[in-house]
Amino acid sequence: MKFLTATASLAALTLASTAAHAEKWDMALAYSATNYHSEIAAEFAAEVTANSDLEIVTHPGGSLFSGSEIFGAVRRGLAPIGERLISALSNDNALYEIDSVPFLATGFDGAMALYEASKPALVETLDEAGLHFLYSCPWPPQGFYSIEAADSLDDIAGIKFRAYNATTSRMAEGLGMVPTTIEAAELSQAFATGVAESMISSGSTGYDRQLWDHVGYFYDVQAWLPRNMVIVNQRSWDGLDDATKAVVETAAANAEAKCWETAEELAGWYIEQFSENGMTVGTLNADMQAAFKRLVPNFAMHGLSALASKARPFSTVWPTKPG
Repeated sequence: MKFLTATASLAALTLASTAAHAEKWDMALAYSATNYHSEIAAEFAAEVTANSDLEIVTHPGGSLFSGSEIFGAVRRGLAPIGERLISALSNDNALYEIDSVPFLATGFDGAMALYEASKPALVETLDEAGLHFLYSCPWPPQGFYSIEAADSLDDIAGIKFRAYNATTSRMAEGLGMVPTTIEAAELSQAFATGVAESMISSGSTGYDRQLWDHVGYFYDVQAWLPRNMVIVNQRSWDGLDDATKAVVETAAANAEAKCWETAEELAGWYIEQFSENGMTVGTLNADMQAAFKRLVPNFAMHGLSALASKARPFSTVWPTKPG
């Protein structure tokens, strides 16, 4: 009798839960639960869940799909929603690396202007891939991490450089380093074991992975501000009613606004943490900075040409050359 009562109670709870949330989406995230990208994604999911019949559950740290798998998983419908670093997809379409052209947009204002100018082409490209765009979130400006002082190109020649997109791979090769592709979740082990010895990335990445345990130097290059994007499988999106879509879009707008604000607030703080934990923090000397900037023409035409083919009006709101 007790078993029957318990079974009936469980069934009632299940029915109530089903009634409260008619559909559940698992959201694939690549970064740790404590990273602000993941924290804001969790807030986005909670807002949607609280205000609609759709429940969104986040899975940070690559626990559902690894970072390199998320875009394909959402595109194929293996996950209905996920977040991916846009420029990591540049081999699929050069348009995706527009936010990672070195020194094209080096501050938050410039990064926002670049985003607004290129967003229509991004949305169109994703639509053609069967994906619905929700929001985009920036990383702080990119700095150069190295296990050795980088006072000259000779100092970094031949060292292993963690690359996360086509731009960083070409940058490594152009500066005489050896690129190796490593996802963020694997960084601590990679630096600890010597698989990686340098990289260009945001302060957020270094802080999350406590790279001061393995890396001695951080140079505040401010080369570009890459962005993540949250995308939805188009068939999953089409299956939502209009009221739920409106809730999701509102939550996405809120998440995007908060993420840009948070990234700017944290940018300087991360660098302070590096100093407090024993890293040598500074800027590249004039010769090294010039060496980085000499690489710009090798990158600029990739993303800009792809964007121009998608949206010719872009040239009227953004310069054709970085500077």
